[in-house]
Amino acid sequence: MFSKACEYGIKAAVFITQQSIVNKRVSLGDISDNIDSPKAFTAKVLQILTRENIIQSLRGAHGGFYISETKYNNVKLKDIVYAIDGDKIYNGCALGFKKCNKNRPCPMHYQFKSIRDDLKSVLSTTSLHDLATDVEVGISYLKL
Repeated sequence: MFSKACEYGIKAAVFITQQSIVNKRVSLGDISDNIDSPKAFTAKVLQILTRENIIQSLRGAHGGFYISETKYNNVKLKDIVYAIDGDKIYNGCALGFKKCNKNRPCPMHYQFKSIRDDLKSVLSTTSLHDLATDVEVGISYLKL
């Protein structure tokens, strides 16, 4: 559903949020270890999230990646998905046709539209804080 970069971006942002809640900054190595992702690829994803002002980074001995309380309460998953994958998840055809629309629908157009609308709603209402809290209390996991 999401690109691999987007999957890593969401997991990384949730881990960073989880650590930021307890006032910790985390290194690239800590992030990649805790979300089970390749370090170099994770670095590229974190660069995107930093450039898009979703997470912050600080260099130096006490540096690392973090996210402010204001951000982790307000950043929704849709922000991460858009930063990394754009809006194609909301517009693409379920079967990959280039010109699928309501005037010339593919066989799955209407079923997929309702799924896409539900996904858009979930991504628009779920914050990083929501997911980090679920991980912290053991309802969900970042590394299986």
